[in-house]
Parts: sequence; structure tokens; C-alpha cells
Amino acid sequence: MAAVNFAREEGLRPTMRGGAHGVAGHAVCDNGLMIDLSLMNSVTVDPAARVARVGPGAVLGDMDAATQKHGLATTGGVDSRTGVAGLTLGGGMGWLARSFGLALDNLIALEVVTADGQHRSASNDENPDLFWALRGGGGRFGVVTAFEFQLHKVGPEVAMAQVFHPGSDAAGALRFFRDYMAKAPDQVGAGAMVMTVPPVEPFPEDHHGKTAVALVGCYSGAMEEGMQVLQGIREYGNPILDVLTPIPYADLQQSFDQATPEGARYYWKSQYLSELSDEAIDTLVTHMESLPGPFTTIAFECMGGAISRVDPAETAFPHRKAPFNFGVWAGWAEPEYDDIAIGWTRKLHEAMTPYSTGGVYANYLDHDDSDKMKAAFGENHDRLQAIKKKYDPYGLFRIGGS
Repeated sequence: MAAVNFAREEGLRPTMRGGAHGVAGHAVCDNGLMIDLSLMNSVTVDPAARVARVGPGAVLGDMDAATQKHGLATTGGVDSRTGVAGLTLGGGMGWLARSFGLALDNLIALEVVTADGQHRSASNDENPDLFWALRGGGGRFGVVTAFEFQLHKVGPEVAMAQVFHPGSDAAGALRFFRDYMAKAPDQVGAGAMVMTVPPVEPFPEDHHGKTAVALVGCYSGAMEEGMQVLQGIREYGNPILDVLTPIPYADLQQSFDQATPEGARYYWKSQYLSELSDEAIDTLVTHMESLPGPFTTIAFECMGGAISRVDPAETAFPHRKAPFNFGVWAGWAEPEYDDIAIGWTRKLHEAMTPYSTGGVYANYLDHDDSDKMKAAFGENHDRLQAIKKKYDPYGLFRIGGS
């Protein structure tokens, strides 16, 4: 059985580059210049060294296709149309992050054109302060013209589980998922999502348009072992859909592409949770009875594993100890629904704030989150500001007003 494909409506195709920047509008600015690097999308793989050199215009699908020819991969997001550059510079979560760290943790070197027009290399050996800042500090320090990633043996097939529970059992399913992931090995990359069941097969027709909780996981190690480990994610309740199967890793990376169609309207909020407590789950359940729009998703992205074993000061990304990243990604079609959808998102985000670490994921900041920059970079904020002043003293490169 193949992975569930979240197609919504024929003819709608999303185009997202650079993580949430395409959603929040950070890729463009008023009275400024946008540099389009989309044609610089080459990916060159050295299979012996397990290194990929990736152009700044490449999307994850480009990188996955090139690396999977050799049975190799590195951490990417969960949408194959996301830009490698934006995702990596802000962090880079994905199915492989618990195994191999964030996308930025797999960077070996970068090439950058800085505000003074100089072409610089950035690595642990050359311009190490710039290399530190670019690993999590975003694109405010220059134009990255090449990325070098460490690759890992993955695929071409991985074990994958997708288990959907009715929204009426959300509390129980989320508690089960929390407890399962507390014992799961690093090779399990997983997330829990509250969403509206799309009107497509293989979802049962009587659940179309209703709220469901999806528990999704993949195993980056040996197939037989992965099928056994992921069997545990199925041992709860009476799911409306239950899939456990080998799947090409590249296909898994594309399985959520059509959940956010181009032309729809989106508004995002996120924060790291200190734990997924019973109280946090109960709070969520009181707000999820009616999701505002068919493309709305509430997500718990599992962290831990290799992510947590990096010192928070080693890269600009500081949020190493949080067990979950909580995201509210509202998506709807009609402009007249803006106030309702945005208001609902803000209300849920605020209700979950008591369970937050106080930090936020830089890649998920929306257009009205300019006041969250310190929360995004935590204890690394002041050092980032100093490096910004060194390499871009006049603020040539600006994202989100910073």
C-alpha cells in the first residue's frame, strides 16, 4: 500500500520555497530588491565521500532525487517543494532529524556573497563566525550561493506508518503518541497532526470533511527492524485508516505536498513545548472541534534524538532541548474568512503558551511576528546581532524587518 496522498482539489498545486518564508511573505519586500536564484538548482553528489553540493535555488525534491540515486539522504523538511536554502538556514526539521540532526547540523560548508560584494567560504575552518550564524540565523547575513551537506545511508525505501484516529478520540490518541515517542529510538522520525479528512480515497467516505488525528512516523534504519518498531504506533484505539508499509523515501517526502494548495490563504503560529502534558492536550482538544478551513493543520513535530545532543551554543539554532515543536497552520480559501481563521489561530496559540518553553522556530514566524526574533534565537540573539553588524553593518539584507 502506498502512502496516503493528501490531494484536495484537482488543479491546485502549491509552490513553497524557503520554509515558511513563502507563506509569510518574507521572500519579498516593499521598496526593495528580491534576488531570484531559482535557476541555480543543481545538486551534485559525491557518493564515496557522502557529500552533496546543492545550489540555492534547489528544492528538497531536487536534492532527494539526486541523493537517493545513491541510497543517500540528509535531513530535509516534509514538503518536497520547500527551498533547501530557506529551510536549512533557519533550522531544518524533517523525518530524519532525530537520526542525523537538523538540516543545518549536516552542513559542512557554504559559499556566501556578503553585503560588501565579497565571495566568502564559511565553514569551521574559514569564517567560522559566519558559518555559526548561518546555521540557524536565517538569510540575513548574505546570499548563500552553495551548500555542502553530509549525507547518510537512507533508503531507497524506509518503513512508514500513517494511522488516522477520529477527532473524537484526539485526547487518547495524542497521549498514546506522546508515550510511544518517549520510548522510541532515534531512528523514528514522527509527528502528530490534527487535520480535516480530505474527500479522497482511501479515507472512508463517512469521515470525509471531519476532524482526525494523524500519527505519522518513518524509520531511517533497517527495514525489518523499522516495520517492527513502527508496529507500536498502531497499537491503540480504532483508527479510521491504518497504513504500515515500505515506501521509497522520496515518495514519503512528497506525500504531504498537496495538503497546502497554491492560491489558498495561510496564517501560521508556532512555539516549542516543554512537554506534551495531559493539560496541554486537553487545552488543544477544547479548540479543535471546528478547524477554520480545509487546509488547516495543528502539528506536533517530535524533536529529541540527535537534535538534542548538540550544544545550544554550537550553532545559532538554540532550541535543542524542547521535545516538541507545536505549530498551528491555518489554511482557507475565501478572503472573507480571514478574520475568523486568523483569530482562531491566535486564540489557540495563546491558549497553548503556558506549556511553551518561550522559544519559537524561526522558519515558522509569520508576517506579524517581528517581535519574536529574540524568542527565535534565545541566548544566541546578541551574538547573532554582533555578527550581523560585522558582515552587514548597513542592513542590506533584511527579513521580517530585521
